[in-house]
Amino acid sequence: MARIITFCNQKGGVAKSTSVQNLAAFLAAFGKRVLVVDFDPQANTTSGLGIDPRKIEKSIYDALIGKTPIGEVVRNTGILPVDVIPATSALAGASVELVDIQNREYKLKEALEPIRSQYDFVIIDSPPSIGLLTINALTASRKVIIPVQCEYYALEGLADLLRTIQLINSKLKTRVAVMGALLTMYDRKSRLHRAVAKEIRRKFPGYVFEAVIPRNVSLAEAPSFGKTILQYAPYSHGAKAYRQLAEEILKLEGIRKI
Repeated sequence: MARIITFCNQKGGVAKSTSVQNLAAFLAAFGKRVLVVDFDPQANTTSGLGIDPRKIEKSIYDALIGKTPIGEVVRNTGILPVDVIPATSALAGASVELVDIQNREYKLKEALEPIRSQYDFVIIDSPPSIGLLTINALTASRKVIIPVQCEYYALEGLADLLRTIQLINSKLKTRVAVMGALLTMYDRKSRLHRAVAKEIRRKFPGYVFEAVIPRNVSLAEAPSFGKTILQYAPYSHGAKAYRQLAEEILKLEGIRKI
């Protein structure tokens, strides 16, 4: 069965979608079958993988509300073997539609179950908030990766999110584990960034990836071409960082590269 990992942070602009797209590409490069689930109504991951959200007829929204079987929503990205379940702005309405439904916190988990055995990894891009959609992403997951921008409020936000995950495990009887915090948008020339990174590693020992995602022009440009960094600039510093992240995750999960 696929290992399901959610990228989660209640704060936007921390390279969450960028990390989902590029991690998926490098896991695929190592021979793993990967499904990306865009669970954010902004649909940045969908467009970043080369699919125009405005031209999508069926999305994760349709599968979530039971309108369409999940298998009919899956699309290939052209980055073999990476598939994606795309999102559209319609997903924003799902929070309202699910409110009165029984077991509303587990709808994504239920939707993914029929196709879970087809993949080695399912990677979920959650919205930048702690609402019903994010709770669905977390309950569907086995592990969580928290992208953290190296800035002043990062420690406070990380601590808050860890408490939220503990609360969800307690109240919903889930067993979601934190795989680690991922330092993103890092500028090694910045004294503040170096200080924040050091403090995060000190306060959360064992829960911070060795891979650090740098500020990188190529990483910023790639989504505008509908490409991952592996396709756009495979020898850039950003590509090397995401390759290292993929290698770390495979090692943590006890999986060999092909």
